[in-house]
Amino acid sequence: MGPDLLIVQLLEKLSMNFTAFTRCRHAVPARKRLVIACLGLACCGSGHTGPLALEGVHVVPHVQSSEMRYRLKTDFSLGARVEVSLRNTSPETLVIPPTADIRARGRTPEELLTADEWAWHDLPSAWGGEPLRLPPGAITVWSWNGKRAPWGTNTQAELTVALPGLREAVHLPVAISNPTVWLSAVSFLGATTKVQPDALIFHVVNQTPGPLRLEACRLWLPENSTTWRALLPQPWISNRLDRFPVDGIIPANNRGGAVVATGPLPLTYAALEGRLVDAAGKPVSVWAHQRIKREVFDISGGWVASKLGSSNTLHAEPYLQTLARMHINAGMHQQVPGYSDTPLFEKYPLKYMNRLQPFSQYDTDQLLPRIHAVEFLGEPQYGGGKPVPPQECWKAFSPYAPTRLPTSVTHSEERVWRFYAGISDYPHYDAYRVTAPSPDAWSQYDRWDGPRIRWGSPLETIGEMTRSLRELNRPRPIAYWSQGAHHDWNGYGGRKRGSPTPDELRLQAYYALASRITSLYWFNLSLRSLVAFPDLLDPMTRVGREIRMLEEYYLEGDAVSHERILHDGKRDWDLDVVAGPRGALLFALDLAYTPDSEERVFKFGPPRDATFCFRVPAYVSPIAEVFRVDAEGVTQVNHKVSGDVVELRDRVSRVAVYVAATKPGELTRIEARRQALIARENTLGFDPGHNPADLAVLQEMARNK
Repeated sequence: MGPDLLIVQLLEKLSMNFTAFTRCRHAVPARKRLVIACLGLACCGSGHTGPLALEGVHVVPHVQSSEMRYRLKTDFSLGARVEVSLRNTSPETLVIPPTADIRARGRTPEELLTADEWAWHDLPSAWGGEPLRLPPGAITVWSWNGKRAPWGTNTQAELTVALPGLREAVHLPVAISNPTVWLSAVSFLGATTKVQPDALIFHVVNQTPGPLRLEACRLWLPENSTTWRALLPQPWISNRLDRFPVDGIIPANNRGGAVVATGPLPLTYAALEGRLVDAAGKPVSVWAHQRIKREVFDISGGWVASKLGSSNTLHAEPYLQTLARMHINAGMHQQVPGYSDTPLFEKYPLKYMNRLQPFSQYDTDQLLPRIHAVEFLGEPQYGGGKPVPPQECWKAFSPYAPTRLPTSVTHSEERVWRFYAGISDYPHYDAYRVTAPSPDAWSQYDRWDGPRIRWGSPLETIGEMTRSLRELNRPRPIAYWSQGAHHDWNGYGGRKRGSPTPDELRLQAYYALASRITSLYWFNLSLRSLVAFPDLLDPMTRVGREIRMLEEYYLEGDAVSHERILHDGKRDWDLDVVAGPRGALLFALDLAYTPDSEERVFKFGPPRDATFCFRVPAYVSPIAEVFRVDAEGVTQVNHKVSGDVVELRDRVSRVAVYVAATKPGELTRIEARRQALIARENTLGFDPGHNPADLAVLQEMARNK
């Protein structure tokens, strides 16, 4: 009789639980211990889950805009994206093969995909290949995206895991609850000269009826990049938390968080666990799972590499100077001979955005700081007329999981993009509001109480879509393709101008910025596009300069409030707040614009007197300075602070951006940054937005294309 059978009989005879059994495990040869660990799962009585326990759940409810208008009917049956963290509580490594019988509500993931109940999942069967080896005490995070209300909030799903060698499966009830406490934003930060981040900042939303105190956090990290699915607990961090508010107490229906000095972190997948306690001392945990990547605010020029005679536009220094002047540091390209391997790349660096294969060429310490993200799927929601299923998109990104390269995908239709939420590390979307293709039906918007137009749509829908994508993918940062100069748009609804006006361009970019993006991509700054619309060169430079002046606020912040202000029943202003430990950005975006029936462009009125009341989180206190910021200067503004409300009186139109800083000296620091940025622009010695001779150089290059 073999030792395994003896053990089974002993367990049955003595009704030993797994914990008691482990005291004698060392009497069994090491090669048998994995079998014993699996048998331990079958020995647990009612109320025990065995060595595989549910450690945490992260639920992201689906959202769906009621403002967007489409030709196709919008389905408002909302599901939820779910991440479950499962921990091996045994002293032995558990092996979970891709063929393991794992079910949710009694059905396999593949059956749920076929039944159109799940959009995608990353349970072991999706990975295939080698089995998952889960060391003692480690967790693995499994995700699924339920498509509609039967898999939405206020439901439950029993997760059943049957492993080889088990007589009984493990049953884990997963409550898909509407969260009252969650991580709303998690970003990893570090010096621009370093490959690895060495700090993280996370934001917590407390929607419980009482205060919560932020006690500690810890990361769960893999042993190495090849074992990214098995995460080991790191030490709890409590004394190195730079909390906001400082006392760590997050009031009811308010927000808080912490900055954590972590030391250098590996560029791989990690789980973040936050621990809070309520007033009665009851613990509350919040979880998130995402790739560690150093967050940097990149500005992309889109498809910057194109044919220029017998060469490439990236070989032409005047074109590179133009992009650099607009503070653009990324583009849709990968290594281009004659640029990437020359001093031009050192002098005018543009980060890579492309397929980035072979991995050995791009996943290097030298190139990683010059990579924005993997981006090669195009717009899978269209897929050339046939949408690419979310699971196929996930599969296309799966080879990148063991690399250090973050993935990104272009979302394009808010009506359905919730099904694609969570499939990439750094999601972004494109949406252009004038004279451009779009999935929403522009003529169905009744924004102006009568007139319906086909050449444009409400600019503020950019904010609506940004908030949607951000919430669906939280706490990961997001990015946005904003409408820039593009030569190939024309003929929409009788409008003659094929690109946005300077005002239309500025408002579209700021509706995304005000809802907190951490990168912006202009579409599409090819050489031909720039010379077709030279009046957009300076407006894009201004936006780029303003981003660089305030980029710490975007990278460290969280979008905390959005309010629409009406005047005589009509839209007047959108007020948005992005806040973090150093203070808050306060945005006032002008809604009192009208469509001009002759020019077919949106027109804004002159500056007007306005009083804005912005509500800020409790941690933005005390407020030391309040001032207005734009590319032309930093200006003191008439203001009053009362509790958590900042009241401003100003005379403005279009876009107004204010800073409410928690420490003195921010006005001086930001003004110094502005001056330095202008000096850098001037040192380039090339300004086609203001100098006709420089513009003529670009125009001649474009004619020779």
